[in-house]
Amino acid sequence: MELIDNKYFIGELSFEGLVEKYGTPLYVYDTSSIDNQISLFKDAFKGLDLRINYACKANTNLSLLRYMNRQGLCLDTVSLQEVEMGLATGFGPGEIIFTPNCVNFEEIVQGVHKGVNINIENISNLKKFAQKYGGSVPVCIRLNPHIAAQATSDKVDWWHKQSKFGISIDQINEVKDIETQYNLNINGIHIHSSSVILNPEVFINGAKAVFEIAGQFENLEFIDFGGGIKVDVGDGNKAIDIISLGRGFKPVFEEFCKGYGRRLQIWFEPGRFLMMNAGTLIAKCVVLKRNGGTDFVGVDTGLNHLIRPMMYGAYHAVKNLSNPAGELKKYTVVGNICEIDNLAVDRDLSEVREGDLIAIENAGAYGYSMASNYNSRFRPAEILVHQNKDYLIRKRDTYEDLIRGQVDIRFD
Repeated sequence: MELIDNKYFIGELSFEGLVEKYGTPLYVYDTSSIDNQISLFKDAFKGLDLRINYACKANTNLSLLRYMNRQGLCLDTVSLQEVEMGLATGFGPGEIIFTPNCVNFEEIVQGVHKGVNINIENISNLKKFAQKYGGSVPVCIRLNPHIAAQATSDKVDWWHKQSKFGISIDQINEVKDIETQYNLNINGIHIHSSSVILNPEVFINGAKAVFEIAGQFENLEFIDFGGGIKVDVGDGNKAIDIISLGRGFKPVFEEFCKGYGRRLQIWFEPGRFLMMNAGTLIAKCVVLKRNGGTDFVGVDTGLNHLIRPMMYGAYHAVKNLSNPAGELKKYTVVGNICEIDNLAVDRDLSEVREGDLIAIENAGAYGYSMASNYNSRFRPAEILVHQNKDYLIRKRDTYEDLIRGQVDIRFD
């Protein structure tokens, strides 16, 4: 987003022009931002045999999946539906890793039938997998090594001992027994890294602990450190320096590979890192009101379109696109949902008038993918800006979309 002659642009396209064409609320994604993040990631781990699996739960729009495929990425999926989307948008089965969490074993069987890489995160399904396939189908195991993060949250806490994700390191002997008993072909180790690990040194020390675990398995082809890499969203909080992370990680990984006896691939699964800052949710101010000493900006979107602020307390930068030169005033931006629906609290914005366009930034990941029709409101349209051209990649909901699938019983 760039301010030129008192108007905000994305490339050569003005946000005002996009809204005139598509209306509000509107999700806008920028491929140049995605490209920059991919290049940054590749540069950070230059010299390693790197595979980037886009964590598509961040945003599963088919056009975005196809774009990630075009850029040479592979795919991280957590449901069979995401697997199907990946296959439909050009990813080969071998380019997809399937990491479902707490699912019926039948889903894993279907994943095997589709030929994708299987990643199992609990002993129960690992036993069933071993009994059914033995060593005929390779499998990755997702481990929880009980590495404490720098900061924790009851909702976002992946490496912590109490996390539901992964097979506990306390059960590693049981994993080894299953491997031996059924001649299981464990070809990968997966650890889901966390956005709450903000220091490269902490990550690298955690990686060393992971390598000690990985050394116990003889047939590895890759080690997958997952995703969750924090990006700078302008909230003043520290974000990990991925270049420093990669530079520090490389010699440690190479030393492990030397001791292991062969060069392994290193996999990561960025979703937020690639998409977060590529997306902006544009809304319109429809109401200004003052209540209890607070000036509220009421917009035509809400937690049904972007739930992260209310669900996680997530920070999203906000701008008044229509009056960038206005006097700064403090506002709380709220949605139109019949709940407490804060999108941004006590923010300094250039003076807002009814009808002004409000940009909610850092909304490319876990925005539309977590959107709903709560309050029976329509979900917004999505557009993609690529090489200074705008493309509609999802139509705005209609009433027919809202009631599709319902059965309207007429009672006598």
